[in-house]
Amino acid sequence: MQIDFTTLPPPDRYRLLTNFVGPRPIALVGTRSPGGRNNAAPMSFFNVFSHEPPLVVLGIQNRGNGDEKDTVANIRRTGEFVVNMVDMALSEAMIVCGVNFASEVDELDFAGLTPIQCHQIDAARIAESPCSFECKVERTLDYDKRVLVIGKVVHMHIQDRCLDGEGRYANPETYQPIARLHADNYITSDRQFELKKPNELLPFEAEQISARAEGAAR
Repeated sequence: MQIDFTTLPPPDRYRLLTNFVGPRPIALVGTRSPGGRNNAAPMSFFNVFSHEPPLVVLGIQNRGNGDEKDTVANIRRTGEFVVNMVDMALSEAMIVCGVNFASEVDELDFAGLTPIQCHQIDAARIAESPCSFECKVERTLDYDKRVLVIGKVVHMHIQDRCLDGEGRYANPETYQPIARLHADNYITSDRQFELKKPNELLPFEAEQISARAEGAAR
């Protein structure tokens, strides 16, 4: 099947993109409201963007009536946000935070989550999250009904249980973030496996690759 995205209606584009690009990590994004309340919103249009500088990116759609969401308004006003990663233990509360609450509702309190003041930004991270990233806004890119937010990570919080014995890598037995598939479908990372690239190619493999490259150049 061939699909021309330049003529496809937006709902169909969304359906196909979110069905086939996945699983997508979930950011439970924390900001602070003008009245000092804790705002938290889950987003699956999210990923790490770079390590040098350390950047993450959020894609935030406007509300159905065209108004910006509270998260965007807070990010524009404060220039900062915190990304809380989501695991199975946090999944039900994450869904609660996705409800369209009034701007001054403290969503962490409503969802029964524990706020902890961040170290370098004026926002509350979630104590129950296995890992949180404090971020300062590097740039926002505005489109018709969507905002792309690029944030620089300035501080990271990791629960000790989620690290390996040397404190260098995530422990796959204890850090198992969930991710979004499509519609109301999610997946967990409790079935991980390793794939290692070889340190060097065998002679016949190197010859095959060289032959293919020469053939393609002709």
